[in-house]
Amino acid sequence: MGVREPAGRAVGSEGVAPPGAAVRPQRVDDPWAQAAECFARWSDGDPGALDDLVRLMTPVLWHVVRAYRLPADAAEDVVQASWLALVRRRDAIRDPAAVGGWLTTTARREAWRVHASLDRATPVEEQDLAPRLPRQTSAETEVVAHEQRRVLWDAVDALPPRCQRLLRVVAFTNRPDYAQLASDLGMPVGSIGPTRGRCLAKLRVALIEAGAC
Repeated sequence: MGVREPAGRAVGSEGVAPPGAAVRPQRVDDPWAQAAECFARWSDGDPGALDDLVRLMTPVLWHVVRAYRLPADAAEDVVQASWLALVRRRDAIRDPAAVGGWLTTTARREAWRVHASLDRATPVEEQDLAPRLPRQTSAETEVVAHEQRRVLWDAVDALPPRCQRLLRVVAFTNRPDYAQLASDLGMPVGSIGPTRGRCLAKLRVALIEAGAC
């Protein structure tokens, strides 16, 4: 970061005004010079000098940041981040005259970073996003569904053991192996369909008696 020389002197190779050079008087309204003075006082232990520096340079930083076309809230965050960076890295600035340039450079870098992140994020309206979200059920619906499942499986558990096994396999197996199922239940393969029908009929009666149908 280049250091801005205080206004009011022409600097030669030895750091002093050469003989005969016109000396430009320092402008008391130069914000860079005022910022340097505030920073020097703050570094010397005057806590109020930081408040003066913030009042002086915040409008400048705001102008720098808004040039990146950031939303107002994002721009405000960038300016705040620039001040926090100064507080954390104050000791890195050895020349008070450099504080103005340091602040504006920090603000530009942070504004560019935020601007790039906002460009990568494509806003989506809520009505466009809603159809793509998984459907959410209410707590009441979940309670009712849980109670229905409980009643169903209580009714299954009340059936004869062969019906229980048959209906559980049919319920939880996408394409059951009927040959294996017939072997497990000790019945011909051709009897599985009619037996399943009778078991479902018994289950239906049990659910009616339980008031679930």
